[in-house]
Amino acid sequence: MWRNPGQPADSYYQVRPECTDVPKTRFKIKAGKTLSPRKWQAAFTPEGYLDISKTLSRIYRGGIHPSIRGEVWEFLLGCFDPKSTFDERDEIRQHRRLQYARWKEECRQIFPVVGSGRFITAPVITEDGQPIQEPLVILETNQDRSAETGNSDGNGTIQSRLNGSCSEMVRKLTSHGPLDQKVIQWLLTLHQIGLDVHRTDRTLVFYEKQENLSKLWDILAVYAWIDTDVGYCQGMSDLCSPMIMLLEDEADAFWCFERLMRRLRGNFRCTESSVGVETQLSNLAEITQVIDPKLHQHLDALGGGDYLFAFRMLMVLFRREFSFCDSLYLWEMMWALEYDPDLFSIYEEPELNGEKAEGSKGRTKSIRHYGKFERENMKNGAVNSESPLPISIFLVASVLKDKSSMLLHEARGLDDVVKILNDMTGNLDAKKACSSAMKLHKKYLKKAKEAIAYNETHDFFPS
Repeated sequence: MWRNPGQPADSYYQVRPECTDVPKTRFKIKAGKTLSPRKWQAAFTPEGYLDISKTLSRIYRGGIHPSIRGEVWEFLLGCFDPKSTFDERDEIRQHRRLQYARWKEECRQIFPVVGSGRFITAPVITEDGQPIQEPLVILETNQDRSAETGNSDGNGTIQSRLNGSCSEMVRKLTSHGPLDQKVIQWLLTLHQIGLDVHRTDRTLVFYEKQENLSKLWDILAVYAWIDTDVGYCQGMSDLCSPMIMLLEDEADAFWCFERLMRRLRGNFRCTESSVGVETQLSNLAEITQVIDPKLHQHLDALGGGDYLFAFRMLMVLFRREFSFCDSLYLWEMMWALEYDPDLFSIYEEPELNGEKAEGSKGRTKSIRHYGKFERENMKNGAVNSESPLPISIFLVASVLKDKSSMLLHEARGLDDVVKILNDMTGNLDAKKACSSAMKLHKKYLKKAKEAIAYNETHDFFPS
């Protein structure tokens, strides 16, 4: 079941041989520490109830074995309730697969490239809903991929076929009158999704296959259709990509991504004046000001008081700062630390919860069923605040704290700040980063509590 103890897990996410500058993973599969397939199976009762506290504890110690990562993530992200049975989860899974198939069919009826094994990277419609007659629609295929998928005709033939068919699709769609605004907005995003799919994790052998690229495009296209507030934003392909690698069924991968977006969609929501992630950047500034005032003052003096240099880290959860495998290890550590056993009930619609969920709402859950980070929030009353700060902000703060001396002495402008942070790529340790984030979180909560007590005292005894 185990590979050599302590051996890196790179073989599970093979890199294309020509990509020689990809950082090696630091994550290692360790017997007795990493959650193994055997330990995972043993965590279930015969009925299917999962001992979540033991599972979280094992993940803290050594992450998740790559062969079971996808199914464990489904619990960490709230796709399933640990207190459900095998039969109940099978029923939920089948319901979700049917729902995804319905949404995908809706999309296919509008634009038949969805579900065709192909995708587009050029616009097919104008902002006022008119078809672009000769779109440069690029199939993500080359001669090697054509051979691999059994397409013997050259790129030119495939290209012209898709160009013609896409033009015809949009002309047919608009022939019945003006398009609904929702349809126009969705069609406008499809080529942007395609451009990002083309760039996402291209060093991995997995994405040499056209079917995997198109699966990623399909999932993102369907998500953009159902979540009209967010639609599609750059960076979402980086969050979705691991899901289709870890979960074979496309619908299961979609729902795992949808649950992740429940946590992060606020970062992607835009108004006329701001981007959602700006709130987290403001929180990051506040935390840094509390735990490292000298660094905050220095960054502010350089014009970085808005912390926009940390934008990418928060938007795509450190996908660029860690190797592919290490970023997955970091994510599961974060989710285990933040775990809330009520996630499933929070996310599910009441009619899908059924009688069991209704009956369990009032049950008192053991503190062991919560992640360590969440426990600290509960202990300090932070969980009662309107929106407790996510661990990702403290991870960024810990990285800045770790590089504080270098930033203070070497950064003479924002370009230097960006360079120092970019030089960290592949050199960060996920477990140490999470440990540092937990320490900072504890320190921040303590100082925040002290500040509140101080203010209350001075309000009670005014000078």
